[in-house]
Amino acid sequence: MPAATNPDDARIACLTRELLVEIGEDPDREGLLKTPERVAKALSFLTSGYRTNAEELINGACFTQETSSMVIVKDIEVYSMCEHHMLPFFGRCHIGYIPSGRVFGVSKLARLVDMFARRLQLQERLTEQISRIVMESVDAKGVGVMIEARHLCMMMRGVEKQNSTMVTSSVLGVFRDSLPTREEFLALIGQRAG
Repeated sequence: MPAATNPDDARIACLTRELLVEIGEDPDREGLLKTPERVAKALSFLTSGYRTNAEELINGACFTQETSSMVIVKDIEVYSMCEHHMLPFFGRCHIGYIPSGRVFGVSKLARLVDMFARRLQLQERLTEQISRIVMESVDAKGVGVMIEARHLCMMMRGVEKQNSTMVTSSVLGVFRDSLPTREEFLALIGQRAG
């Protein structure tokens, strides 16, 4: 997917000002004077994943390494916004893969998570996107990705369930085909199958 163009911060600020009026606020009061510009900058950052290219982000930071041992990075912080209400969801992402001759520079996995998280998202899609890009980028034998997140759209509005956590997983290759491999991944990230 080609990278999107930069958003028009001035236009977003104008729309935010209109939104403030529409919900009954006075955009000229002291506390809100600079809010439209701050919202525009925040939204530009929070959606920067649309303007990030995975190949450029990885930038050749995949290295030859003859190993068939599982590689895991766990507890990668995830901050995203749900596409249904544009409210944040946040939590942890765990990534495991079995290399077939190539491994990632470790920081690149966290950067890939951020790239996909900085878009309007569904947690299910986010999990799948991460697993597929890891699989494709190093031609892994298998990949497992799990995300545990709390959604403000469920906590602050609607059913208002503050203690709920959504867990999603995507397993590809040997993680899907081999129960022992999947169980090893779950055990190493601190989860129990079942």
